[in-house]
Amino acid sequence: MFTGIVEELGRVVALEPGADSARLTVHGPLVTSDAVHGASISVNGVCLTVVEHDDEQFTVDVMAETLRRSSLGALAPGSPVNLERAMPADGRFGGHVVQGHVDGTATVLRRTPGDRWEVVELALPQSLSRYVVEKGSVTVDGVSLTVAGVEAASFTVSLIPTTLALTTLGHKEVGDPVNLEVDVIAKYVERLMAAGAQDPTTTPTAVPTSTTTSITTPITTPTTHQETQA
Repeated sequence: MFTGIVEELGRVVALEPGADSARLTVHGPLVTSDAVHGASISVNGVCLTVVEHDDEQFTVDVMAETLRRSSLGALAPGSPVNLERAMPADGRFGGHVVQGHVDGTATVLRRTPGDRWEVVELALPQSLSRYVVEKGSVTVDGVSLTVAGVEAASFTVSLIPTTLALTTLGHKEVGDPVNLEVDVIAKYVERLMAAGAQDPTTTPTAVPTSTTTSITTPITTPTTHQETQA
């Protein structure tokens, strides 16, 4: 699990495409400082497993499903990438719950500079729109962000100077793709509510009544213990 707080801006060293997969090598001295075989590292928001590493770079395998869902296939040697190691159990929870399981991609529609910050508008795929709400959390290229506003087919985020300087979002241009991961809690709630609506055991059962027969309760006089034994 990750929190969406980018630790390092890495750089793609190589992308070797296969028939339906790819092998990606990334330069990132910080995130490889304690890397081991099998460790999880988020690359532009995608959770990937380390298969090789040295002191400054690591290599991961990217399967077909990941290439289809994300923008990793569009990377090239020299491309900057956001890097984050998996959160330790005793770590500080700086962002929000991020799985590194990308739901889809979006494109940058507009950038509006401010004094020292910037508002970025991103296309919102229809299949993900119900999970994006104003002031909710969303992960863009592995960066935990607060949704500033939502429209029918887009949403906006506000980027502070640190985010602009230390992540890929400061360099994305209009038309560039980004990876999106929506709030997993919203997806679980939706799934559970849908399952509950279809489960007959969760629906109250009405007590059957008859229009021709009435049920009455006879009135009896209580007896004492001695009387019942007489």
